[in-house]
Amino acid sequence: MEQFFPIIILALLAIMLFVLPARQRKRMQAQAQALQEALNVGTPVMMAGGLHGTVAALGETTVDVQIAPGVVVTYARQAVLEIRTPAGTPGTDGPDTGTPGASGGRPADGTV
Repeated sequence: MEQFFPIIILALLAIMLFVLPARQRKRMQAQAQALQEALNVGTPVMMAGGLHGTVAALGETTVDVQIAPGVVVTYARQAVLEIRTPAGTPGTDGPDTGTPGASGGRPADGTV
């Protein structure tokens, strides 16, 4: 039995090299599918290139993103990297804009 131990270990390692990445790919595909299903008109998004905007229209394979008033660009749906939440919304990781000095800068009223 000891003579087969290295072969068994190599076989287990080979299986792990195929199974673990496949599980990771499957999980990433499920996350991408959930993101695509969550897209609605008016949803703030960040594109793969770092461009932020709001979904203006959805096609079967494309998404129109409004990046400024009157400026709409069309992307492939797969280019949507993440759905963003507006800054200052309770429960987000962003800074609390309602508290003076929360961002480390000066208060809005000009006092020091």
